[in-house]
Formats: sequence, structure tokens, C-alpha cells
Amino acid sequence: MPTFSRGGLMSDVSAGAVEQHAPPQSFVRKHVFSVDHKVIGKQYYALALVAVFVGMALSWLMRIHLVWPNAPIPGLQLLSKIGAPGGVMTPEYYLSLLTMHGTLMVFFVLTNAPFAAFGNYFLPIQIGAEDMAFPRFNMMSFWITFVAFCILVAAFFVPDGPPISGWTAYAPLSAVGSDAGPGEGLGQTLWGLSIFVFCIASLLGSLNFIATTLDLRTKGMTLARMPICTWAWFITSCIALLAFAVLLPACLLLILDRVAGTSFFIPAGLVVSDRLQPHSGGSPLLWQHLFWFFGHPEVYIAILPAMGIISHILINSMRRPLLSHRVIIYCMMGIGFLSYMVWGHHMFVSGMNPFSSLLFSFPTLMITIPATIMTLIWLGSLYGSRLRITAASLFALGFISMFVSGGVSGFFLAQPSIDIYLHATYFVVGHFHMVMGVAAIFGVFAGTYFWFPKMTGRMMSDSLGKLHFWLTFVGTYSIFMPFHYLGLAGNVRRYSAFVDDFLVPLIPVHRFITFAALLTGAAQLIFFYNLIHSRFRGEPAPPNPWECTSLEWTMPSPPPFDNFGGNHPVVYHDPYQYGVKSSTGDYLMQDSPEQAGA
Repeated sequence: MPTFSRGGLMSDVSAGAVEQHAPPQSFVRKHVFSVDHKVIGKQYYALALVAVFVGMALSWLMRIHLVWPNAPIPGLQLLSKIGAPGGVMTPEYYLSLLTMHGTLMVFFVLTNAPFAAFGNYFLPIQIGAEDMAFPRFNMMSFWITFVAFCILVAAFFVPDGPPISGWTAYAPLSAVGSDAGPGEGLGQTLWGLSIFVFCIASLLGSLNFIATTLDLRTKGMTLARMPICTWAWFITSCIALLAFAVLLPACLLLILDRVAGTSFFIPAGLVVSDRLQPHSGGSPLLWQHLFWFFGHPEVYIAILPAMGIISHILINSMRRPLLSHRVIIYCMMGIGFLSYMVWGHHMFVSGMNPFSSLLFSFPTLMITIPATIMTLIWLGSLYGSRLRITAASLFALGFISMFVSGGVSGFFLAQPSIDIYLHATYFVVGHFHMVMGVAAIFGVFAGTYFWFPKMTGRMMSDSLGKLHFWLTFVGTYSIFMPFHYLGLAGNVRRYSAFVDDFLVPLIPVHRFITFAALLTGAAQLIFFYNLIHSRFRGEPAPPNPWECTSLEWTMPSPPPFDNFGGNHPVVYHDPYQYGVKSSTGDYLMQDSPEQAGA
């Protein structure tokens, strides 16, 4: 019979209710088409790693072109003879690379790594389950994501190249076809198809996360006893379920406008390239509403898992609980709820009614309240603590720094009167790269250094990790803080060259940013070397190297196929019993029946 406990309905045998499947025997079933959530988590991580290096390479090409617009880039003509004749990038091809960089980073890195990769691997273990609720759906989710990635990358190799519409693909530019310019033929269609397929995968994954969290918790694992990172993945899956459910039909409508002659986003009487478009009755603003209804929750799909990861790591490194980890959870819930009320602040320059702008400005400012409360809890908890300085804890601290520095500029963009001036400038680029991009990636780095021993049974080099942190931390500030200055100076984004009189004096700033980007990107090779070398030659990891309390550290490293071997743990405590007296030291494992001393 099910039993009620604080935190919700729970079954004594729910952790074993997952569909049973035998251990795989062949290489293909074990490492390729695996239904093991741990293998799938690693596959998501590997895909995100490939995508981030491709995206980083594209950003290097763009930065080099911005500073030396007429310089040939060796080998670039091999990628596109039309877009880079003789290795010299055309303005249109610059926009193509910008589109692909943004799409790869937002969808295939920031969504995949902190949410799908770490969530798939650790959510079932942290709640005491043997696997995800729907293992085959889980496998389908990854391979559909992989297909979406391949479709997107294929846009590099079609005759007209990748689209030039940006990662937001604003209509009618993205809807009218090849008349709109290079890349707006087959390349743009592939873009729309890729994101459509990606939405299907994300919806399957979100349903799986929600069902697993609600139905497969082990005995004693009430909602109140789940780790913060588990809560973050659960809340993120709820956000993603609604957000991607809106983007999916939007992409379908965009594809129909392009190939089936419909007019969802194309108005009547539109002339492009001296040709009257055979469409009528559509609204370009409809695409913006649909896209940004997904787009702003997507910011929190990227950042909330990182918030949960760094909270989990900081508590372990401080050796004491946060001032209130429940308030952190409530704040994440509040952010998730408010994220659906602020999409209009991306459209302040679209011609919307000023009263509507004010209505969207208010919740945009409100959403900073739970984020500020979380930051104050982190900082207040750190005050007076004896923090263990590791690569993981450094990246957790770096996350807070990036989140605050990037978030402060959001106050300016929340005001319609100020945003109208800054909206199309580098100020916005600096803001969202810091608060959404770099902060989330710092969370991924923190999670990698922290959980690598559990995933592989080997330790990463902490010395190389600390070197990687400082080079990345200084480098990212050197790249993205000057973006804010450029925006205030009126530097318009998406320009491929700076020839206007008011932009020429800003070229030295761009040159500094380019050097910083090249060096920061090179610093990631330290991480890559550390990751690969440690995987095969790293020191063997102790059973619990960080003296952590959550359930993943109660099993061998790496975990066996069925996680707990049929012996489901019983949870007696919340996951943050630090700074106590017990037989294990200053912490108490979640599955220990021992009562902590003062």
C-alpha cells in the first residue's frame, strides 16, 4: 500500500517499479544504443562537448574577422567557397557563422550539458532508483537529439550554406525562402527541421524526468529530502515541458511557410529582392511571441540546473548547510513560474504598445527577487565558513560571480526606455553571455570536477583544474565585460565590419576582446587534456573523495549497471547533514540510520 509522508505520496517499492532490463552483452547495446541512464548521460555530455568545441571554433572565426575583416583565414574556403572565397569571409557568411554558433550553444550545449547530461546520470541515483521511468524513451531522447545535431551541422554543406537569420530566426527573413539571401534556402529549412526534432527529444526527456522524480523515489526519500540539484532538474523539466511544446509547433509553422505556401508569419504585399512574395495574412510578430515564450524559459532551462549543481557543491565544500536550502528550492520554483511572464521584454523595440511594455517590465524586475535571495543565501552561507578550495568549489564561486555580474546589467534592459537604446547593441550580447552562457558553463565545469570520480572511478588533476579555472575566469571577464562598454558606445551587434566613423575608435577594444577570446579558448584545451588523461590514467578515486552525504556516494565508482543491485536504500535524513558528529566524521550519509550529534 502507498504511504503518505511529508513531501508527497510515495511508495515503499516505487524505486524498483522501473521497467526491468537485463545487463547488455554486446558493445552496441552497452555503449551505443544503451537504455542505461548513466551511459545516456555520458552520451549527452559527449555530444555537448563536441558542440561546444564547434561553437567555440565558430566564435574564433567571427572574432578574427571582426578585427581583420579582409584577412584570409587559411582553410575557411574549404568550408564554403561562396561564403569565404580565398579564405576571406563575406558579411553574409559572418551572419551564417553567428547563427550556427548561437544555435549550437543554446540548444546543444546549454540545454544538453547541465540538464540532460548530469540530470540523466545522477537524478535516478540521487533518489534511489535503478533507472529512469522509461528507459527506452530515454534512449530515444538522446538519439533524436543526435539526429537534430546532424541535421543542423548538415547546413554547412548544402550549396547555399547555413542560414543568416540568427539563432532567433526572425520572420519574415527566415520564412520567405532563398529570396531573403544566402543560406535562406535549404540551409534555413534544415535549421527549422533541426530545432523541430530537438523539441521532440526535449519533450520526451522532460516527461521522463518528471515521471522518475515523482514515482521512483526510494523509501524515505520524500520531496523534502531530495538534493537541491535533483530539485533543479525536476523544476527544469517542468519548465521545458511547456516551453518546447510551444517552440515545436512554431518551427512546424515556419517550415510550412517555407515549403507549403502557408502564410503564418509572412504578411501580404511583402517584396523581397524585388519580388512580390506569394503570401498573405501572416504576422512576423507571431513568430516573435511564440519564439520568446520559449526563449526566456530557455534561459532558466540552462541556468537552473547549474544553480542546483553549485548549491550542492558549495554545501559540501563549506561542510555546513546553507542558511536555508528550502528557500533555494522555493526561489527556483518562483523563477520557473515567473519565466513565462516576461517574454515580452525581448520585444520592446517591436512596436508594442508602451503600456504592454510596462506590463512586461514589471515581472522582469520581479524575477530578480528570487534570484537575489538565492545569491544572498549563497554569500551569507559562505561567510565564516571553512571552504575547501578545490577546482569544483572555485567554479561554483565563479558561477556566483558571473551570475551576479551578468544579472546586474539585466536591470537596465528591463526598463523599456533604456532597452530601446541598448537592445540591438553589444550590451545585450555581453549580458546574456555572462548570465546565461558562461555562468551555466561554469556550473558544468563544477559538476564535472565534482562528479568525475563517481562517473569514472578516477580523479581529475585538481592542480590543472585550478589553473583552468583562473585562466577561464579572467578570460571570460576580459571578453564579456567590454561588451557592455561597446553597447553603451552604440556598437550595433551583428555588424561584420566597423567602417562608420563612430565605430572605428572601438576597433582596439574589439582587438583586445579577440585576443582574450583566443587565449580563453586555448585554456579549454587544459580541461580537455585533464578530462581525457584522467579518464584513462588518473589516480583511482576513493569511495567518497569529497565526504559527501547524498546517495550517489553510497555505491561503487563507477556505479554498477543496476545502481543499487536490487538493494534499495532507505533514506533517514535530508541530504545536507554536515557539521555534525557521527561515526563517519563531520557528516552523516542519507541512508545511515545513525542519529547525528550536535
